[in-house]
Amino acid sequence: MKKTLISLAVLAAASTGIAHAQSSVTIYGTVDAAFVSERGGAAGTVNKISSGTASSSRIGFKGNEDLGNGLSALFVLESGFSVDTGAQDKAGSLFNRQSYVGLTSKDTGTLTLGRQYTPYYNTLSKIADPFAVGYAGSAKNLFPANTRTSNTVYYTSPNFNGFDADVAYSFGEQADSNKSGRQIGASAGYANGPLNARLVYNLVNNDTAALGHMGSGRNLLLAGNYDFAVAKAYLAYGVNKGANSAVYNSGLSNSNFAANGGAYINSGSLNSYAYNAAAPSVDSTTLLVGATVPVGEAGTFMASYIKANDKGIANADADQFALGYSYALSKRTSTYASYAKIKNKNGAVYTVGGNSEVGSGDKAFNVGLRHSF
Repeated sequence: MKKTLISLAVLAAASTGIAHAQSSVTIYGTVDAAFVSERGGAAGTVNKISSGTASSSRIGFKGNEDLGNGLSALFVLESGFSVDTGAQDKAGSLFNRQSYVGLTSKDTGTLTLGRQYTPYYNTLSKIADPFAVGYAGSAKNLFPANTRTSNTVYYTSPNFNGFDADVAYSFGEQADSNKSGRQIGASAGYANGPLNARLVYNLVNNDTAALGHMGSGRNLLLAGNYDFAVAKAYLAYGVNKGANSAVYNSGLSNSNFAANGGAYINSGSLNSYAYNAAAPSVDSTTLLVGATVPVGEAGTFMASYIKANDKGIANADADQFALGYSYALSKRTSTYASYAKIKNKNGAVYTVGGNSEVGSGDKAFNVGLRHSF
């Protein structure tokens, strides 16, 4: 009888604990498809149906559990796919976009472990770019992306009267070295009322066991936007130094430049002018000026100008002009159209892409439909 009473008491205590631990799991995603027309590349005019032009197509699971005393556990598992083919956007990787678990507290901040966005990319996409790194006008066309890192520890501070900061450390996980392949990012910002501004720093160690010492790439980005109600203004300035600090968005990099003997030839770059492309810069700056303007109750007009300034001997500069329009059919569904043109100089080979694709030419137009759930 005594053992039975003890067992019932233990069960009651466990049940009480479970009742207090509230948890939830949400399935979410985005399905984005567009007609895209690209011109000015090695392949000439390319017309196609693309996935993830405005926002990458994805499906994800996120959840949290209340642990009591203001502390909660959380997780995110997110997979990308191509609407036009139904395939994973990265073969052999299930949750290639995001996969992390962590703890969060209103008083002490949030700590997460796994594959996640970098502080640099969060600043570029959420604060710097009126196109939110999507559409033909994506800032990723000329700015370094530094999108995600695996094996990452990420801490975000609580918000103190509009101020907050974060820091991320990504382990290189290479034998006999704690520095090779690692990436470090940190940012601090202020958001209050119409003003949102942020400063972010990113460091990538390029060393590998196979190639040895390759040096580091460093990116500094200052970005801000201000909402005047009739329009929101955007301004961003980036400084990029070191190897792989500003690789071409067309997939060309310092490593395959060297492998081709110092020249890009017929490698998907803009070779219609019969020139050999310049190597990616190891000393450059990038400037963005842009705006979004509400049109009626459901429309948004977007515009931006971006200049990539190569300070090296090649002086391989580029300018991008972009326009876009999005119309909300509902809270979850929108249609859009955008156009961008890049003027490459002195062998630069930047291309006009979207959120998920780098593009094939120096001009692109797209019109599409996006649904979120």
